[in-house]
Amino acid sequence: MASSKSVLENNTLFSRLDRALEPLERFFALLSGLGVFSLMFLAAYSVSGRKFFGSPMLGYVDYIEMAMPLIAFMGVSYVQRDGTHIRMDILIGQLKGRALWLFELISVLLILFLIVMLIWGSWAHFERSFDFSVPLWSRDSSIDVGLPLWPAKLIVPVAFSVFALRLVLQAMIYTRALITDDPHPAGVPMILSIEEQARIEADQLQEAD
Repeated sequence: MASSKSVLENNTLFSRLDRALEPLERFFALLSGLGVFSLMFLAAYSVSGRKFFGSPMLGYVDYIEMAMPLIAFMGVSYVQRDGTHIRMDILIGQLKGRALWLFELISVLLILFLIVMLIWGSWAHFERSFDFSVPLWSRDSSIDVGLPLWPAKLIVPVAFSVFALRLVLQAMIYTRALITDDPHPAGVPMILSIEEQARIEADQLQEAD
């Protein structure tokens, strides 16, 4: 199904920056999807072992624990760029022009402030776990099989740093749109009408045929 939003592209600086950041976001989203896919296999393996051999997979909970940051955070920047995250479109869809760009700018700046705080806190959490002088460079580990936890803790500030870059770029685009009253700024998701959504879905079906 087509998204309810569309990211416009052109030859402006902001659009080029948007396209330069997108491959990294897609790669992170791919890693997140592979994390979900791998947990499906681990679950099947663990259930099969319990049912047929009387012994579930050793450390299954530990592997889930390690994969959760990968699944939860690696795709956040991609959905922010694509505009497919959860938000009150029924409200902002009624806004037009500078009122819309002001609302979007305030929203992005509030999210950016929160993300910067989370980067700071999650990096400190990683630093408390990572140590070159100890085995596996980790001061803490999982309970069952002793997996080092610092890789999972590092995922959070890395993913949020890419997210912060996306938010900074969107904030600049919305600021420019607010000043110039640009009706169709490139590099940010645009809310589409019902007719536009239907046309995109029809085009996707034709391409699939």
